[in-house]
Amino acid sequence: MTAPAAPPIRIVGNSAVAAVGILAGALGTLESVVSPTLPLLQRELSIDPAQGALLSIAMLITGALTAPIAGVLGDRHGGKRVLIWLMVVVTAGGLVSSLAPNLLVLLLGQGLEGAMVGAMPLSFILMRKLLPADRSPVAIGVVSGFFVGGGMLGTLIAGPIAEGLSRHWMFAIPTMAIVAATVLVHRLLPDDRPSRTDARIDWPGMLLLSGIVLTFMAGLATAPDMGSQPLLLVGVVVLLAVFVTGWVAVERRAATPMFDLRLLARPAIWRSYVVTFAACIGAALSIYLVPQLFAVSGDGYGFGASPTDIGRYLLPAAAMAAISGPLGGLGVRRFGSTAVVAAGIVLMTAGLIGMALVHTEVWHLVVGKALISLANGVCITALVIKTATSVDQGNTGTATSMVLVIRVLGFATGAQIGGAVLTAGTSAGSDIPAESAYVTALVIASVVTTLSLLALRTMSKGARN
Repeated sequence: MTAPAAPPIRIVGNSAVAAVGILAGALGTLESVVSPTLPLLQRELSIDPAQGALLSIAMLITGALTAPIAGVLGDRHGGKRVLIWLMVVVTAGGLVSSLAPNLLVLLLGQGLEGAMVGAMPLSFILMRKLLPADRSPVAIGVVSGFFVGGGMLGTLIAGPIAEGLSRHWMFAIPTMAIVAATVLVHRLLPDDRPSRTDARIDWPGMLLLSGIVLTFMAGLATAPDMGSQPLLLVGVVVLLAVFVTGWVAVERRAATPMFDLRLLARPAIWRSYVVTFAACIGAALSIYLVPQLFAVSGDGYGFGASPTDIGRYLLPAAAMAAISGPLGGLGVRRFGSTAVVAAGIVLMTAGLIGMALVHTEVWHLVVGKALISLANGVCITALVIKTATSVDQGNTGTATSMVLVIRVLGFATGAQIGGAVLTAGTSAGSDIPAESAYVTALVIASVVTTLSLLALRTMSKGARN
């Protein structure tokens, strides 16, 4: 059943798009403050690395589970309304994290903050509804670019804030920015009418997807032990297969499925998901490896850089990430999604291979990381636009939310691959990986990224975008 007739929604101006972009940037900043300060958090909270790893994935898990729900609710009740309420949850999470006296409370705050991932499909819903078709791709690119740029900004400022003020302020400052940006969004954006009145949360499908995500994450976390415990590997594979089979069966029978599996019959959709996963693995490996190469001081490689130095070295990458979204949107409008994605993959592969072959000077890594940040941002923006414009408006939130779920899984996979390769390349009695381990990990990243080109061959068969 379609939504009842309503007066046409007024077309919004650049200030409204900027407000959504600023909100996305603030969310990206809050999302990224834990990773660069994990050693500090482990020290101040007296937790071991295994417990610290929980902080790294708590938000990812919550975000992967929240995005589909937010997309469905946005399609049913309107993107702006759901976005505002979601920001209330995120703000509560930021406040809890900023006041957290121990690990348990901080995990609660991170879990609440993870709801921010649902803001992205809601933003895409709003951009499609409130802008003409020729402007929405660029606007989606702007929002995506602000989110990615905010993530890089959080990585850069988290350490100085935590060391100069306290760990509490590195959560509090982005949270205050989120509150201010939410007020702007509320004032500048008109209410949007629902795209679908029949959209309901498919709780059985949601629970089974949760099982898939949690099993996948658990499998990644226990991957180093699977070689010596083959039964563990078998158990994870079997459990994952059970959840996937159950999810497919439920979605095929549900009256209002969380994800319409018929969408996967469209090459533009499933190939977008495949390329997203591969591209995020490559980007995650660079995010994980490059700071460590700056910091390490090995035999003939590494630079022994301080956290402040690393922040300065990553500034060009932050700048590239910030402009990648708008560039991706403009590129899609001019050349089409497939061409932009292909160019992004080629550029990312070149950056990864370049760093694998040449990393003897700081500028080698600075340039390589900047290229990868630009390429990944352009590529993911084009993929989101392709997914959003390949479905009707009533499915925008649902389809794009799955891109974000897959993005989370891709980043988690890439980080785990990087950790496993460096661990395997560390000699007994040493805590410094061999240079060859970094090279191997970067080569793996480039191979995975390059293979995603195979999925592009018929991604837009018969269509320009």
